[in-house]
Amino acid sequence: MSKSLLCLGECMVELSPTATGDYARGFAGDTFNTAWYARRLLPADWSVAYGSCIGTDAISEEMAAFMAGEGIDTTPLRRLPDRTVGLYMISLRKGERSFSYWRGQSAAKALADDPVWLASILRGRSVIHFSAITLAILGPDQRHAFCAALAQARAEGSLIAFDTNLRPRLWEGPEAMRAGVLLGASVADIVLPSFDEETGLWGDQSPAETIARYQKAGAARVVVKDGGGPVTLWSAAHGSRQHAATPVAQIVDTTAAGDSFAGTFLAHLAQGATEDEAAQKAMALAARVIQSRGALVPSLFA
Repeated sequence: MSKSLLCLGECMVELSPTATGDYARGFAGDTFNTAWYARRLLPADWSVAYGSCIGTDAISEEMAAFMAGEGIDTTPLRRLPDRTVGLYMISLRKGERSFSYWRGQSAAKALADDPVWLASILRGRSVIHFSAITLAILGPDQRHAFCAALAQARAEGSLIAFDTNLRPRLWEGPEAMRAGVLLGASVADIVLPSFDEETGLWGDQSPAETIARYQKAGAARVVVKDGGGPVTLWSAAHGSRQHAATPVAQIVDTTAAGDSFAGTFLAHLAQGATEDEAAQKAMALAARVIQSRGALVPSLFA
């Protein structure tokens, strides 16, 4: 395995509100955000790559150039001349965000259409990260093809991480969402759920129920985030334990809280940190991210 983290999914044009009431344009998306934070925390001998499909139009090329400028390897981007990239706009109320999407012609929906290409970008990666959003934008057959490719990469030695990031409007319905989440978890070594979403989807009453579900699905590690509450960490090797959340005086924008957590957790784990050390580092960075606006916060690394 090369020292390489590959994140898979959809990067979009982001319109995020500024302090003056205007909107700033950028590029973001859950798994891209994870890659962006991981790139800042991994040493130079590690490659951080992003796998997706984009168009050949001006905004797609600008997105690819932005990724490359941020140190992300764009070799795994597949260009489709008849597609473009999606757009989303963030609305904030008391620090909590909601999203409006325009993604009808999103090239990323074709992520699993070419199995030969997909297998080629997965091969030899140390760590591969994807999310439930990655699965939700695919058709049902493509989800299975995508997860079959991940299962093969896992069998060949890649560590697979899955964030159960839920966007109900992207799915055909609740049953499809439940099936998709379990499908993703079935090919993952690490599952990163958020307890509030798990409660909404499955009716979980405690993080222990969340852990039991993904343990049964085959995960060796489950990290249950709970907003401002403690993180509950379970691993096959060390059992279950909790870490208290880092206090936050004022929440400005929760966008990318979970994405920055995932990037930090995976980056520290890849460098030999224990699960507990990686979780504590991830909680500390996420607490700083939510005190700033937008998904990507360069000032934290200045």
